[in-house]
Amino acid sequence: MIIGVTGLNGSGKDAVAAILKAMNFYHVSLSDFLREELQQRKQEITRDALIKVGNELREKEGADILARRAIATIKDGENHVFTSMRNPKEVSLLKQRKDFILVNVVAPEKVRLERLVKRNRESDPKTLETLRVKEKEEKSSDPNAQQLHTVASMAKITLVNDSTIEKLQQKVEKLVSDHLYKLHEERPDWDHYFMNIAEQVKMRATCLSARKGAIIVRDKMIISTGYNGTPKGITHCVDGGCQRCTARHLGKFKSGSYPEPCTCCHSEENAIAQAAYNGVSTRDSIIYTTFTPCVNCAKIIINAGIREVVCKVVYPDDEGTKLLEKAGVKLRVLV
Repeated sequence: MIIGVTGLNGSGKDAVAAILKAMNFYHVSLSDFLREELQQRKQEITRDALIKVGNELREKEGADILARRAIATIKDGENHVFTSMRNPKEVSLLKQRKDFILVNVVAPEKVRLERLVKRNRESDPKTLETLRVKEKEEKSSDPNAQQLHTVASMAKITLVNDSTIEKLQQKVEKLVSDHLYKLHEERPDWDHYFMNIAEQVKMRATCLSARKGAIIVRDKMIISTGYNGTPKGITHCVDGGCQRCTARHLGKFKSGSYPEPCTCCHSEENAIAQAAYNGVSTRDSIIYTTFTPCVNCAKIIINAGIREVVCKVVYPDDEGTKLLEKAGVKLRVLV
């Protein structure tokens, strides 16, 4: 869970962050990245300096630069609270995550001023007039500048902080309780889960042609994997083991032509062969492959008793797909 906290000066953003930190949330302030930048430049850390360097970084590296740096600090499986978000691009980036929610902390203007006067920081406004001037500086129309008013409008939840710290804590605890099981990254469905694994399997491919991967699944369990390359004990294609592939890449003929035998095995062939090698039946299984099968692989898939083919990229040869259809093997292209 990542809770983003925004709000005007004196609204209680830091108080909310402190409550969440006491609840074992990791606190990440986007302003800390600006403080680090000022320290590297050996400049005094003031509110005006933070605003200036923030605008510079956004203009130079993109308006969402601070959010990107914040995301890089996320610890898997832990809760986080992000503060000091002042540009809508930062929020837009974070909103792409399913585990993020933005909270706008609000309080009456006079209450906020009282809090600022009480905490007595040197750069804090001491009158309503100076408070309004300061806040106007954070409401720029420049896409690379601070746009606190726009950020606040992007919040899904408004948290009213006009009473005691105890009341605020109750509200924050309820907020966490209400969203504990809602804010988490979605799991991929089974098809995308297995296809993602096939994409990783293909990274082991040793063929000079496009890398391809395949996995065979039964009862939602992987029983075999395969990638394209030369047979066991034969010099890898990428090391010159397949004369046909070498000749093609030397420009002797075009892709799809076979004037001489290709010694590489396709990913589907290897996955089925590996299952046979280990004595595992492929009957009524599903094969996930990064490309639709060629005609030769389609023949082997049919005879291996595989009932369904799920692929990602359509191979520019429909003979294999026609053969699967005739044999009653289901074919799905995953989107």
